[in-house]
Parts: sequence; structure tokens; C-alpha cells
Amino acid sequence: MSAYNSGIIARVLGNAPLKAGLPPGTPIHVGERKTERVNITVLHYDRHGCREETTEKAEQCRFYHDREGVSWINVDGLHHVDIIEKVSACFKLHPLTVEDICNTTQRPKLDIFDDYLFLVARTQTYDQARGALASDQISIILGKNFLLTFQESPTPIFAGVRHRINSGKGKIRTMGPDYLAYALLDAVVDSYFQTLENLGEEIETLEEEVLSAPRRENAEKIHRLKREMILLRKSVWPMREILNSLLRHDETELIDPAINIYLKDLYDHTIQVIDTVETYRDITAGLLDIYLGSLSNRMNEAIKVLTMFATIFIPLTFIAGVYGMNFDPEASPWNMPELGWTFGYPLVLALMLAVAGGMLYYFKRKGWL
Repeated sequence: MSAYNSGIIARVLGNAPLKAGLPPGTPIHVGERKTERVNITVLHYDRHGCREETTEKAEQCRFYHDREGVSWINVDGLHHVDIIEKVSACFKLHPLTVEDICNTTQRPKLDIFDDYLFLVARTQTYDQARGALASDQISIILGKNFLLTFQESPTPIFAGVRHRINSGKGKIRTMGPDYLAYALLDAVVDSYFQTLENLGEEIETLEEEVLSAPRRENAEKIHRLKREMILLRKSVWPMREILNSLLRHDETELIDPAINIYLKDLYDHTIQVIDTVETYRDITAGLLDIYLGSLSNRMNEAIKVLTMFATIFIPLTFIAGVYGMNFDPEASPWNMPELGWTFGYPLVLALMLAVAGGMLYYFKRKGWL
């Protein structure tokens, strides 16, 4: 098994076998440890102002459970399960929710509880150094006046949302936590466009290489891109289901109908991302056919050249064989007068050149060259 395939399996499974045999609701970290320490950031705001602070004590989060305004509590790092449990206890999250937060192999989904919504989304950023996608799971808990986010590692995609809150730009400080959840999901979907742009550039470069000078490395890149497209598709497609459920919001009152217009716009962006992913998947699948066709064409060209030389040399070999039989013209009853000619040797060479030239002219007239 190649190192790349092993990396794919590690990204999908993590240390999932450790959960075998444990009762439901048992939190255990499944996945890769992507940060050294767990950071807790609290951003509390309303229409009049905002306050941002960091804390190392998870128990302090309980003060933001019923506080007026909107409280956004972000946790970076999921490997310390006890911290995740303490933060979750402050907001009375279900044990199954806590278990899913710690399991970073979750499929993007939406779970509706009595007093909160649980959303799972995945970011897909293109790592140009490795030439592969880097995926992170983001868990979002939407409550009446709070929003919790749990991330595997600090991600810059929410920097714009944080800046809008701190600067008071837009209407985010006048809206509730449901609008904040929309803003975070919008940032995730926007990050897909940048990822697709980077993948599109690589696909375009690879297509030019395959058409001009196909190499064995091209096949490896094509297979890698096909796997990355599968992973990206698994992250994007469920987002459509999540947004559909949020638009209906029949089973919860945590979504204000006033943000439906924003959710519909985000849904349209998600459909655009899905269409682009499907287009790139088709192009990537076609690249393998182009690669194999280019190799076949190069082989056909080589065979055509070799066949042409072989065909030209067949009559020349026959002529050389006839005049190379070394019969003695004095002893043989079948006299070969050409063997005694003064200019016999240059005449035979001239005959060979004439035959070769005539065949080349004939091949050119037929369009075989």
C-alpha cells in the first residue's frame, strides 16, 4: 500500500477502532491531533458592543449559558476530551452530541434537539506543499442565545466573521446566534471556492502535460486528484441537506424566518460548488483516458516510423542479397553480366536509392507520412 493511500485511510478512519465495544455516548477522541493545546475563546456581543477573551478554565463557560446578547464560544483542539466534556456540561449537551464532537470522522449533518441544534461541517483547504486537501471538522452548537464551535485546529476561515463582529460592520451584531451560524457556514462554503480554484489550476496544468508529454507521474497525479475529488464531494454534498433542513425549520424555533433569504443564497452557493465539483470529477476522469490515448498515439507513431524503415529496407535487402550470392561468372552457366561491369557497384547503389526514394514518394502521396 502506498504512503498516499495510507494517508487517505488515516484521514478517514483515524483511531476509530478504539471505539469498538464502548457504550453509546462515550466520548473518545477519534482522529489526528492537530494542535498542542486546547484554546477556548469567548466572544460576547450585542448591538451596543462586543468583548473577546480567552480562558483556560472550561467551567467559566457556564456564565454565558443564559446571558443576554450573543455568546460565541470557540474551542480549538479536540484531543483533551475532559475539556470538551466540561464545556458541553455547561450547556447541557446530550452525551451523543459530545461523542460526535470528539469523533472527527463525522459526515456533515444536522441533529435537532429540544433546546439546541447540532451541525457538523467540514472544511477542505488545498495544501500546495503536499499537493493534497487538508480537511478539518467543525462542530456547531446553536442555542437560544449562544453558539459553540469545536474545531480540530485554529482555522483562518472564520477571521472575517470575527472581524465583522469586532468592528460592528454589517448587521451581524444586530442579529441572533442563528445569523452567526449562517455566517460561519457561509465562510465554510466560500472556502470551497478557493479550494476549487486551486484544484482547477492543477487540473489545467496536468491536462497540458498529459497532452504534450505524458509521463508515469501524470497517472499518479490523476489518481490522487480523483481521490481528492471524492473526499471533497463527501464534504460538500451533505451541506445541501443541512441547508434544506434549516430552511424548513419546522421542528425548531431557533431559526428566525428573517434569515431564510440568506440561507437560500447560501444554498445557491452550495449548488454552485457541487456543480463545479462534479465538473472537475468528469474532467479528472477524462484525463486518464487522455493520458492513455496520448501514450497509445506516441506508441503508434513509433511503430509507424519503425514499420516505414522496415518496409523500405525489405527491397534493398533483397537487391543486396541477390548481388551478394558470390557466384563465379566463369563457372556458372547462368551468367550475371552485372558482376563484370565496370560501374556495376555504383549502379546497384543508385538502384537502391531510387527504390527507397520511390517508396518514400509513394508513402507521402498516400498520406502515410
